[in-house]
Amino acid sequence: MSEERQQDLFGFFTPAVGVHRTPPVAARPVRAVTKAVVATHGDVVFERSLRANNYRLTLRRDGTAVATIPARGSEREALRFVEQHRDWLERARARQAKRPRGAEVWTVGTHVLWRGEMTAVRVAAEGEKPQVCLAADVFRVSRLDGDLRPTLEAHFARRAKIELPGRTWELAAVTGMEVKHVTVRNQRSRWGSCSANGTISLNWRLVQTPDFVRDYIIYHELMHLREMNHSDRFWARVEEVCPGWRDAEHWIKRNGSLIGL
Repeated sequence: MSEERQQDLFGFFTPAVGVHRTPPVAARPVRAVTKAVVATHGDVVFERSLRANNYRLTLRRDGTAVATIPARGSEREALRFVEQHRDWLERARARQAKRPRGAEVWTVGTHVLWRGEMTAVRVAAEGEKPQVCLAADVFRVSRLDGDLRPTLEAHFARRAKIELPGRTWELAAVTGMEVKHVTVRNQRSRWGSCSANGTISLNWRLVQTPDFVRDYIIYHELMHLREMNHSDRFWARVEEVCPGWRDAEHWIKRNGSLIGL
């Protein structure tokens, strides 16, 4: 499994710069609360996870370094683990600093990731109210000056709430999976998640990605309805329904930072 990938409980896929793990530590019975921040030491946040089987060091997209302590692990051992991998953490931060970042403020002329392509925000044809367009898509705005990002992202989220559930139901039918409910959320560090009761949650930013990436994330969560883990058996199921999943992960690794993930 690539060190560029972090998997979280119940199939949550967290785009992370990297992760280091120790050999497994014996698991503990699952409780209602599965994660909790226990301390912050210097530039690293320490979390205890009742579902983790090993120590893990992860650098998130927002630059936060997180050390995960397994159920029967100790904070002392986690500190030692972090120091053992301090060089790796610095290299990961250096790689992260070189990644392309999307513009913070969007104005006419700004290039924005839309449907998988970097597309310039352009003024649409004149009408009763100001409008801008991204490729063939037109969006109404209150004004053409100032920061257009909040308005455009609100439009993106509304479209996602229509498109993503529909696509999820389609792929659920194709794969024969029984989905109870689909939600679209403003997730800052996850592309999607799946619960044991059949609820799939998706990040609205998937409408900014190519179709094959969007579909991969949906397939990923659907397969968690069969395997609530990231075992070899789970990835074999993903391979069956989405043979191009590695290309999708590669795209996420290269471009996720353009939309803040």
